[in-house]
Amino acid sequence: MATIRPLTPEDAEALLELRLANRAFLTPFDPVRPASFFTLAVQAEVARNPDGLRFAILDGRSLAGTIALSNVAYGSFRSASVGYWVDAGRNGRGLATRAVGEVAEHAFRVIGLHRLEAGTLIDNLASQRVLEKNGFERIGLARNYLHINGAWRDHLLFQRVDEAG
Repeated sequence: MATIRPLTPEDAEALLELRLANRAFLTPFDPVRPASFFTLAVQAEVARNPDGLRFAILDGRSLAGTIALSNVAYGSFRSASVGYWVDAGRNGRGLATRAVGEVAEHAFRVIGLHRLEAGTLIDNLASQRVLEKNGFERIGLARNYLHINGAWRDHLLFQRVDEAG
């Protein structure tokens, strides 16, 4: 059974519920979110998924988080960034690990990308393990990489290259 599928507008209400339930849990890992982010209108826009690069992470048939490809570049670079999160109550069950593996296969086999990159906060060991289990290699430290929870934060960068492609 697949762990991911494209987000659809029908996911908006479940996505809002999940975002609200995980607001405190995700705060240390997210940019500062305006109050409007936690509304049905904004989550409906996220779920609209016009480019098809945002995916639901599923726990059975229930929405358990999201994973997305961003900064997609084609041509001679054929690369993208991967970002994901899973409901706090479902952490440690392999959902993120399976989702990253499935989105990598989609990126390489369906979209035709050659390289994926992901960054984690330096103290986010769980996310680093998810990436390593999926064949991502650590490529370095990016100082002041992203503005997270109100401050510029260092990140460890990882990449996976499609050796078959």
